[in-house]
Amino acid sequence: MKKLLALLLTSSMLVSLAACGGGGAAQGGSTAQPAGSTAQTAETTEPAGTDTKVDEANLTATQKIIQEAQGMSLEELAAKAIEESNGKMFYGVGNSSRGKSALPLFISYLQTIDPSYTMEFEWQQPKNNKIFDQLTADSLKDTGTFAMTLIQDGNQIQSKMVQPGILDTFIPKDWAEANGTTPDAYKGYLPLQTLNKVFEYNNTGSKTYDNVWDFVAEGEHGLFMDIDSEIVGKNFLYMLTRDDYAAWMKEAFEALSDDEKAYFQPVITEMETDAADLMLGPDAAYSLAWIKLWVESYNAQTDDGPICSTLVDASATDQFGLLVYSKLRSVEESATVSVNNINVAAYDDGYEGIGGYGYCHYLFVTDNSPLPWTACAFIAYMTCTADGFSAWGKDMGGYSSNPKVLAENEEIYHHMTGGMAEDGTTVQFAAKNDRGYEWWTTDGKLVLEDPEYCASVAFTVGSWIEMLTKYSAE
Repeated sequence: MKKLLALLLTSSMLVSLAACGGGGAAQGGSTAQPAGSTAQTAETTEPAGTDTKVDEANLTATQKIIQEAQGMSLEELAAKAIEESNGKMFYGVGNSSRGKSALPLFISYLQTIDPSYTMEFEWQQPKNNKIFDQLTADSLKDTGTFAMTLIQDGNQIQSKMVQPGILDTFIPKDWAEANGTTPDAYKGYLPLQTLNKVFEYNNTGSKTYDNVWDFVAEGEHGLFMDIDSEIVGKNFLYMLTRDDYAAWMKEAFEALSDDEKAYFQPVITEMETDAADLMLGPDAAYSLAWIKLWVESYNAQTDDGPICSTLVDASATDQFGLLVYSKLRSVEESATVSVNNINVAAYDDGYEGIGGYGYCHYLFVTDNSPLPWTACAFIAYMTCTADGFSAWGKDMGGYSSNPKVLAENEEIYHHMTGGMAEDGTTVQFAAKNDRGYEWWTTDGKLVLEDPEYCASVAFTVGSWIEMLTKYSAE
């Protein structure tokens, strides 16, 4: 193992050296920003009013438009969009099908400015992680088919999309101001929203899970989308090795009983050598131990929907999963099926350790966009208005990156009090009382995806994960 890790590290260093000085989009940086509050974004931006110099000579045609667009309000962008795309066809592509729901709302918004405006549209949602191949193929055209994209997986976005210059980041002026910064000062990609996947367990039995290490205890087999099916799950494991999150894992371990510590300690000790070989931080052995036990025990599923359906059934006694929080919204109550049959682990008094992980849906303009002004206006509409975000707004666990929209959305849907029923009354389910982005990223210890960090360890830690033997339920 040690020789193999050494080989991996040598190869990684060579790749890194080859990449130094490589290309990339002039727009935006490589570090994802947390969504939802000025305080969180300010940590990775320059002071307000500080302009970052841009080499105008090296900007592409689309990047020049973006530079101009970043100084405009939504209303000004809307005027540009009407001029550019009236009577034309707009193609978008994304990991979320709800872009198809947002586009008609955008068109209706433009029609409030010019009632004669029309635009046809098509929204594609490639399956099986094919969106990167589709965008790469489209980038080979002088003028592409796709005007913009809504895309997830910060690691592949960084390495496959932004560094080669296929996608450009546009930061709306109104969005930046809501986050207490400016488009020039902001460093990162533009997130539409942060989504969370959280630990949930069936509560019809006597078993409880009061520590993140309980999920990898002997005999446990949590339901989880396979990391090779949804790559953001692998990014979650990468992030656990970052120093701050590794410290959380150590802290949770230290809260265990002596008997529980005795079970996990040999694995942690075993991982100390691997952590050193991978050049990770001082607490990384705790994370590597948890990752090893998790990968070798989770029961791989194809989608989060079936996981939710299993856990809310009374027959799923003592089962648990790590799944998208928003799936609880679609549960149909019956005599045997209820949201009340599950607990969100992080909401339990005394729970120790991470409550789950968060990842973003990012918005980009394609560098060869056929309708760059319209793409910028659409992106601004989705990130700067509650109506634009409404295609995603009904879900708990999906947090607008614009703090103003986040607050407006909560006023509409009341996620913190269990959501609204079809008749407009409040429905109370403890598990559906979303405590919000601020709570999840502090008390809830949500692990947030950082594209730059994921890309930096994808080869080393990623190769180490690939050497683990997955659990088979058969």
